[in-house]
Amino acid sequence: MLSYAFQTLNQENYEEVAVESFDEMYDLLAAILAKGIGIQLKQGLYREYINRQEELPAMRGKINMPGTIKNRLTHKRVLTCDFDELSENNLFNRIIKTTVTLLLRNAKVKSEYKDDLRKKMLFFSNVDTLEPTSIRWSFIRFQRNNQTYRMLISICQLIIEGMLITTDAGDYRLASFADEQRMCRLYEKFILEYYSRHYPELKVSASQIPWSVDDGIRKMLPVMQSDIHLQKDNTVLIIDAKHYSHTTQTRYDKHTLHSNNMYQIFTYVKNRDYDFGDEEHKVSGMLLYAKTEEEIQPDNMYQMHGNQIAVKTLDLNLPFKDIATQLDGIARAYFDCKKDD
Repeated sequence: MLSYAFQTLNQENYEEVAVESFDEMYDLLAAILAKGIGIQLKQGLYREYINRQEELPAMRGKINMPGTIKNRLTHKRVLTCDFDELSENNLFNRIIKTTVTLLLRNAKVKSEYKDDLRKKMLFFSNVDTLEPTSIRWSFIRFQRNNQTYRMLISICQLIIEGMLITTDAGDYRLASFADEQRMCRLYEKFILEYYSRHYPELKVSASQIPWSVDDGIRKMLPVMQSDIHLQKDNTVLIIDAKHYSHTTQTRYDKHTLHSNNMYQIFTYVKNRDYDFGDEEHKVSGMLLYAKTEEEIQPDNMYQMHGNQIAVKTLDLNLPFKDIATQLDGIARAYFDCKKDD
């Protein structure tokens, strides 16, 4: 799932990671991070100008008058100077070092991966660590000089947000990999990128679906953001990917589908259907749950007002070729297209 969600991992630089077998998610993340850091070190660590203030015997940058006057009053023959210095001690490198520090503390990471990460950290001796919970991920901006950090920072975010919890003593430890919400995002991204990679005949996107309104007024209507929108000509399949610990809800010993999920996919399908107008078309929907260990797993097909809505499960606890077979079966069932290996 990670290799599809982060397409950078499919580059030949990561071939060694791709063929290695990992028993622990921690080891996989440590190996990916170590490989990525190694590649970045060959290109050089990103550096940016950092404002500094120091007491110096000679002027550098601008003289800080209050500090210099204070030095004179205390008979210090130094100048307080404000200056900009090109430094690797910036937010991007601090995030990487902080993430590596957390992995090094985790007992589940094998020593071979820890040793590799420790060697890489020798090049980060001038870089500080951060308080992990203080990182404001949405404020991070990439530009031409630090584009190579995009995948590394994404992996760091996945580790810190998905695996980090705080103990009562204020220490940090790594929890079981990711919570339900973040795993759901990864699950969605994986399916989207799988179809995008292997089915070039399909138009694959996570597109917004416009509300079908009679007077054209959509003010204050919520955004309908699909997870996976597959289209070939006028045939459309909208997939809503769900990664829950329970695929059904239970009341009075009766298992039913999550009502909000059904309302949501039905709304998506009908509005996309109306969007075609009088053109000949076919719009279908699917709730695709990650299979759990529960006894009852949904496998249903419904015909609703001229549209087909399916509820299926994807078994992720299989070799990848079998997971791919399940996804290929969905594509073949709805579209006349060939898989690109």
